[in-house]
Parts: sequence; C-alpha cells; structure tokens
Amino acid sequence: MFRTTTLALAVAGLAACSPQTASDASANITKSQQDGSGFDKTLKEARIKLDAAMSAPLTVPVPKDPGGGYTHETHKANFSLMYDAGQLYELTGDKKYADFAGQAMLDYADVYPSWGLHPAKKEQSPGRMFWQNLNESMFLLHVAQSYDAVKEALTDAQREKIETDLLRNMADFLSVGAPETFDKVHNHGTWATAAVGLTGYAIGDDNYVEQALLGLDKSGEAGFLKQMDVLFSPDGYYNEGPYYQRFALKPFVIFAQAVQKNNPERKIFEKRDGILKKATYSLIQQNYGGLFFPINDAIKDKGIRTNELLHGVAIAYELTGDKGLLSIAQEQDTFVLTPESRKLSQDLAAGKATPFEYRSMRLLDGQRGEDGALDILRASDDPNDQVVVMKHTSQGLGHGHFDKLGMLYYDNGSEIIRDYGAARFLNIEAKYGGHYLAENDLYAKQTIAHNTLVVDETSHFSGVTETGNKFAPELGQFVTTPDLQLSSARTSDAYSGVELSRKTAIITDAAFSRPIIIDVVTADSETTHKYDLPFHYNGQLIDTNFEISADSQSRSPLGKKNGYEYIWKTGQAVPVNGLSQLTFLLDQRFYTLSTATPDNTQVLLAETGASDPNFNLRREPALILRADNARDARFVTVIESHGEYNPTLEFTVNSHSSVASVSHQQETGYERIEILSISGKQVTLLLAETTEEFETKDASGRTIKWRGPAHLIKSE
Repeated sequence: MFRTTTLALAVAGLAACSPQTASDASANITKSQQDGSGFDKTLKEARIKLDAAMSAPLTVPVPKDPGGGYTHETHKANFSLMYDAGQLYELTGDKKYADFAGQAMLDYADVYPSWGLHPAKKEQSPGRMFWQNLNESMFLLHVAQSYDAVKEALTDAQREKIETDLLRNMADFLSVGAPETFDKVHNHGTWATAAVGLTGYAIGDDNYVEQALLGLDKSGEAGFLKQMDVLFSPDGYYNEGPYYQRFALKPFVIFAQAVQKNNPERKIFEKRDGILKKATYSLIQQNYGGLFFPINDAIKDKGIRTNELLHGVAIAYELTGDKGLLSIAQEQDTFVLTPESRKLSQDLAAGKATPFEYRSMRLLDGQRGEDGALDILRASDDPNDQVVVMKHTSQGLGHGHFDKLGMLYYDNGSEIIRDYGAARFLNIEAKYGGHYLAENDLYAKQTIAHNTLVVDETSHFSGVTETGNKFAPELGQFVTTPDLQLSSARTSDAYSGVELSRKTAIITDAAFSRPIIIDVVTADSETTHKYDLPFHYNGQLIDTNFEISADSQSRSPLGKKNGYEYIWKTGQAVPVNGLSQLTFLLDQRFYTLSTATPDNTQVLLAETGASDPNFNLRREPALILRADNARDARFVTVIESHGEYNPTLEFTVNSHSSVASVSHQQETGYERIEILSISGKQVTLLLAETTEEFETKDASGRTIKWRGPAHLIKSE
C-alpha cells in the first residue's frame, strides 16, 4: 500500500519517516490538541463537515453543467469529501470514514461507465463527469488517494467494483482515451499523469505508473518526468508564470511523494538538483502581500493560502526542515489533513518559526535557463516594503501575455503600478460560463494593458502567440547591493526594426524619505514610429504638474484594435519643460511618477471600459506617455513613494513630490541620469552596457572612476 501523505526518505539531514498506524495517528492528534496547534482546528472542522455530509445520502447527479454550475460543483464537493474521509480514516482510525468513502466510490462506480462525453464539453479534451478532462484528473487524483487509504477496510467485492468500474475506467479515459492531454507537456498533462500514476500505486498496477512517469509509449519523451524536465527552469520558475505554477504544484509534489514512497531508487526529489523543492521556494518568492504576481493569465485573488501551496509548504518542510517555511505556514493560517502538515503545525505552535528569507533575485526562465527571466527587486527584507517585478520572461505558451519588458510595482502592502491579469470570472456561470472572456484575448493579453512600451498601437509580436513563443528578451546585468539594485533587458524581436530596452533600479539615498525607483525605457529605430508608454496606476489622482484638458462631457476609445478599443481617453496634456509629473493616493500614502520625456511628447489620461457593453472589464486608470513621429525615444521615470494622509486624525504630511527635475544624458559608453530634489540635492545614476571602467565627474566637479554596469553617486 502506498501513502501519498508520508515520506520514506531522509532529505537534507532529516530522519526518515515510517508509515503510521491508526493508533500512532490518534496519539499524535492528542498531542496536537495539547499543543493547541492549528492542525487540530483543521481536523475538527473537517470532522464536523464530514459528519454533517454523512447524515444524508450522497448526491451523484448526471453531468450537465459547465464550470460553476450545479452538477460541476457537486462532483467537486464529492471528491473533496471522499479525500477528507480517506485522510480522516488514516489519521483517526475511525471506520465510519472508510465506510463513507467506500460507499461514495461505489455510488460513482454504479454510474460512471454509462456516462458519455459531457453535454457542455469544452472544445479541447472534454471530460465525462466534467466539461473538461482536467477536472476529471483532479477528481481521480483525490479519489485515488482516498481509495488507497481505505481499501483495506473494504470487502473484496467492493474493491473489485471500485477498481474496475471507477478507477480503471477513469484512468483509461484520461490516458489512452485522451493522449493529446496525457502526453502533453503542460499543466493539464501534469494533473492527468499524476492522477493515473496515483491510481496505479493504489490498485497495484505498474503499467499505469510507468505510463504516468514516461508517457503512453513509455519512451520518456512524455509523461511526468519529462514535465519536470521541461516545465521548470533550473531556478524553479514555471514557464506559464506563478498563477499556473501554483496550480501545477499540487500534482507535482503529491505524485512525487508517492513515487518516493514506492520507488525510492528514482530519487525523485533529487531530480534536477531538487527541482520540485526549488519550485516551491520560487513560488513563495513570487508573492506580495500573500498574493502571487499576476503576470500572464492570472486571477489576482490567488495567493499563498491556496490549497496547492498548503501541500507544497508542508511537503517542503518535511523535506528540508527549513524553519523559515513555518513563517509561511503562519501566514497561510490553515492546514491540510496530512501528517506532514500536522508536523508543520506542531513546530509552529512550539515557536520554532524563523522569518522566511524574501530577497531580490533573478529567476531564470526556460528549461535550460536561456529564455529570459523574472527579476524581483526588493527594497529590503520586509515583505511589505517596496518591490519591483520586471517581466523579462518567455511568452508563457498560450497563457502568456504580450508584455516583454513589463513592470509591476508594489508598496505598503498594495499593488501600485499594476497588471490587469486575466479577464475571467472563474466558475461564475453567469459570466460566459466561467470561461476566459473574449476580452482576455482582446484586451488583457494585449501590450497596451501592461506597463511596457507599445509601438504603433500594435502589440508585441503582432499579438501572435506562436511568434511570441519563439523569442525571449536578452538579459542584461542584474545587480544587488545595499543602495542600488538593477534589472536590465532588451529585445529586438517584439517589433521588426525596433530595439527596445529597459533598465530599472531601486536606489536608496538621503535626498528621499524612502527608496525610489528609476525606470529607463528606450526605443531605437531607423524609421519613425508612435511610442506609447502606459503606467496603469492604482489610486486616486491628486495632482499633476501639467494642465489637463479633460474629456468630461464625452469620451472616445483610444484606438480601434489591439486593446486600444477598450480604453477611454479621459484627458490630455503636454509635459512642462519635458517633465511629466502625476501624483496619486492609495491607502494613505502618496505616489508620484516623474518622467523626463522625449520632445513632442503628449500625456494621455485613460481608463478601461470602452467598447465593453457587458461590463466585463474593471475600471482602472492609466497614464500614457505618447511620443509620435519619432525614430528614437527615451523615457526616464522616477517612481516616488512619499508622505502620509490620515483621514481619522485629519493630517497630511509630505503630499508633494520631492523631485524637482529628471535629466538623461547619453555619454560615451554609458548613460547618466540625474535627479534633483526640491531641497537641491542631486542623485546620479550611471548605467553602462559593459563592465569596463569609466571616468566621470560628480555634481561638485570631482572626478570619479567607476566600473559598469551601474554606479550610484549619492547626494551626500
């Protein structure tokens, strides 16, 4: 018998774990009650929920509804109940839970063989119980674990019926019945292979296990192990982004546990230098305020409290003993019904937690780390301090968005310069059945929906995913020092004949009350173009240094295609002496964008919601800097976090920007950015493409020798 909830291998110096008996488990539960650990609360809540469900017959409806509909949600709830019953039987030894799980599986075994394809089937890989076989895989993954836990409490006849009519029937449908998904290197393939592999271990069928690990033909060109090789970079970054990394993590770590228990010789948690552990850590790093960075097709409410990462953190702690993971568990503030989650809870209650090490990092993308990177710049080790995320990654397959060299900015626990994420209301049937909305392709994926440069009102790669998947940005230098952190990259593939580059830094200087961000966006071409640089900001506009000509009586869309048709133009202006400044307020803190703009730049104020008769888009403001009929463009922006507004105590402090001017000069071999504060202090940032030595002068005329790629001349 396999157990997906225990590990049999000592990892990172930890002692090996042995399977627990029911009496052992009960003793540990008593201990957790004495400790007052959060696991006990989880256990009690699960027993209350399941005991209530067991008081009435299980409803097994004939499939009818798409995601979010009654039958869909009922089958989801049922596999959750079966999973919990199996786990509770293992943890408590109370046979009523095994009886319930077994009877529920028999109820499904009675009807599943007669179900054809789902009546609301999706166009790709439909299911029978659900509209897509992805949900079928999720059902089987949980039920297989439950069956393994309770099968010894069932009769031979019950086991035969469940294995034949339910488990094998589903496993065959998901494997040989859907090779286009099962052999696909994709998160859907991960769920399918993990589900079939867990079924193989549960019923003792090595053929299912080998197909799951190596693909249907067992060549190793597909299957779970191939997915571990291809879908993650050497740093543990998942190429579809953190939202889908979160989704795929659960089948990866749970099936890997089963492989480790049953086939320890495979050393699966050591594969690719511990890639699954790296994947868990890198996913944690890709959050702010508990929510994942919403790049690509991401629903912005997903974060570290999701069930998938509850399993991931508990398993990672079992593997590593890293006390920093306990602080993540504390923030998650809930647990799952597994022995490793119980251990996590007990150690947390015992006061063993240490702070998780959030840090600036470059997460390389691509199987070999050659397809760009996600750069994370953190102003300090405080997870709620300022964070800049630079998206220099690959396209991210079909869930990728067209925003090479894109930026997100966080501060004070909030998303300040934001990404739209996905246009989707997941499992809300009234909104297009819970599907991705048409606006996801038509707006959310388009370049203008992001904070990066748009050329000629056309999205990167002309909005063609297949083209975008062929290219990734060329990475520049990545620097982390106490006072200066830098991310840099360029691309000449997003637009024919145009090279784009972006260098973004967090600097700390006494001239400013908090660290500031310096963002340098450039475009170079032999021909003239229209360049638009949007900043989608979060907050209430407070002040500008320019006079706005507002479209207050009537509005027009900003354009006709490539996402522009979904943006209202709400006002326009021109920068003052080449400087555009806009201040907004969010959560009692002020933010100012101060941009040194190219000649003939126009400032556009905008808001989403045009061409949206069904009100599918959120209404969000943006500042767009437009340089028209230009061959080259240089936008240098200082993002400044400052001041405080307290409506309760009725005081306002430092509501105005401290930036007096921003200038950009191209010197021989390097760039010079000078920022003058209103107090007369000058900060200079020097940026080079190479690491060679340069000579320059500071504000007082002193000669300074420095070495690229970056050097900060402080105001003091």
